[in-house]
Amino acid sequence: MDIKDHIRGIPDFPKPGILFYDISTLLRHGPAWKEAMRRLAEVVRPHRPTLLAGIESRGFLVAAPLALELGLGFVMLRKRGKLPGAIIGLNYALEYGTDRIEMQADAVKPGDRVVVLDDLLATGGTLAASIALLRQAGAEVPAAAALIELTFLKGRERLGDTAFASLVAYDD
Repeated sequence: MDIKDHIRGIPDFPKPGILFYDISTLLRHGPAWKEAMRRLAEVVRPHRPTLLAGIESRGFLVAAPLALELGLGFVMLRKRGKLPGAIIGLNYALEYGTDRIEMQADAVKPGDRVVVLDDLLATGGTLAASIALLRQAGAEVPAAAALIELTFLKGRERLGDTAFASLVAYDD
């Protein structure tokens, strides 16, 4: 099954000149979604994670069911101010300005092996910040994965020594 057949491109969203890769069509096709989760499980399992982390918000749709499939816990990585209780966070640079990624302070403990997941890897800034935040908390982050990679944006290069895999790549 070609997963790409179940992802649609929507031109000029969220602004003119952007081609948005919409995974809602994949999510609503049961057999294709199940196959995507099976393939991601094959990619993630060899890294022996103890937890999976998902990046807000579409990364939750990938990481949570995969954690369930693998019998693992799930950690939410969110934008500023979205989590209750004690949190830790990391500010990171965007093309224009800064952003912040946060998690609950007790979400990981030193030595946890966490694989980070998102729906799409573009420039890699948010994923790199997520990896840095988890490591700051004492976790090992052996790998990250996404459904889609926009290879022409070279986001993988920002991930340093963290292994990365995607199910689908777009070269332009």
